[in-house]
Amino acid sequence: MAEIPEDLHESLKRYLETHPTWDQDRVFAAALSLFLLQNGSGKTAEASQTYRACARVYLESLFQSPPA
Repeated sequence: MAEIPEDLHESLKRYLETHPTWDQDRVFAAALSLFLLQNGSGKTAEASQTYRACARVYLESLFQSPPA
């Protein structure tokens, strides 16, 4: 559970209403992984591995197939 500002919640609701193949979990996974990609660095082996994991989650959330 996380609290988000009301304006952000309303924007999320409107987005989900117009994009039926997305759900709240998918949006949050994409947003969080993109944030980590943009703000992380791959300077150490561990950081590089984490960066690749975040990239994988981000791309999977963007390109996953809609439920059948």
